Amino acid sequence: MTSETLYEHPLNEQVRVYLRLEHLLRQISHASSLSESYYSNVFLKSLFDLIEILEQIQIKTELAKDLDKQRAKLQAWLNVPEVDKDQLVTLLTESRQLQRDLLQAPRLGQEIRENRFLSSIRQRFSIPGGTCSFDLPALHHWHNLPIAHRQSDALAWQLSLKPLSHALSFWLRLTRGSATMQPFTIHTGFFQKEVIGASLLRIQISPDYNVFPLVSGHKSRFSIRFMPFDDRQTIADTMVLYLSVC
Repeated sequence: MTSETLYEHPLNEQVRVYLRLEHLLRQISHASSLSESYYSNVFLKSLFDLIEILEQIQIKTELAKDLDKQRAKLQAWLNVPEVDKDQLVTLLTESRQLQRDLLQAPRLGQEIRENRFLSSIRQRFSIPGGTCSFDLPALHHWHNLPIAHRQSDALAWQLSLKPLSHALSFWLRLTRGSATMQPFTIHTGFFQKEVIGASLLRIQISPDYNVFPLVSGHKSRFSIRFMPFDDRQTIADTMVLYLSVC
């Protein structure tokens, strides 16, 4: 299934936030080389977007609770015969440590909020074209500092986000791994299913169909409508997709 395109869709608001945070953390990581001024702006915009989310939602508390729930499910597997108990114990230990690091960390992103340079340029990133040199001469100066200096700054700004990044990656990794991909044949581009306590859909479909999914649903029911990317195209009568309900 390596050629299939993977789509993920959250089935509750908490997972929606987690996926957005993961997306921003990945952009921050990928752009942190700062090899071009473009990467610098992607890095900073992603950093500011992430801080915006952290200011609105108590992520530490919610993620810590979800790690607790995840550990309870892992704990139940210890009583299942022939399960790899050593692997389970390793995961349980890692989860506790990540939760401890998360809860003991200072307020997430506080160092970024208090940084004078970042605070002075943050609002301009929400204005179309607002990062021009005449709008932000301080940013233009920073762009022209030696790359080693800028990379050192970027690394320091990311450090306060490490407890969040590590705990979130762990929770999402185990959530994604909690179910396997199953094939389904669908007709006229529509599929629906009832489920119990689902939080995340993972959909794989061949790009040869030239369609993309529109998903609606919640933890007990969802539907997928595949739409043609080209308006002149008609949907195939039957299509095969691979679906994982996590």
